[in-house]
Amino acid sequence: MNASTDIDPKWLTVAIDLATANVEAGGGPFGAVVVGAGELVSTGQNRVTQNLDPTAHAEVMAIRAACQQVGNFSLAGHTLYSSCEPCPLCLSAALWARVDRIVFAADRHDAAVGGFDDRAFYELFDRPREHWEVPVLQHRLHHSFLPFETWIGNSNRIQY
Repeated sequence: MNASTDIDPKWLTVAIDLATANVEAGGGPFGAVVVGAGELVSTGQNRVTQNLDPTAHAEVMAIRAACQQVGNFSLAGHTLYSSCEPCPLCLSAALWARVDRIVFAADRHDAAVGGFDDRAFYELFDRPREHWEVPVLQHRLHHSFLPFETWIGNSNRIQY
């Protein structure tokens, strides 16, 4: 093990404990933490049913809290620890947040056994969009590119 992986079990245990406590409190079995410079920055627990928000996954909640804590939308230099392998939503959020590492305990197969089978989401992008169960259609308008033109012309924009 190296220095960064030596502490992985510690933070994974925190994420697992958060997930277990969340189940005991009536929530879903997922917990996550964001760590920077070896210190806890934020925690997150699955709040989908409590918040009536399908995006309130533990990893997303931890990322949101960490960004607020550090005062930046970038979490470069940070690690996301999760009690379970991030689903495609959470993986995308972590990539957008620019975390340096993602470390998880249980995997997608464990989650499926526990009643959280996200197989369809993982497999979705392997198929052409025309074969997706939910239609995703483009309807191009003459001014479809206007928001991007406005963005490009905005000298005060904050690139992300």
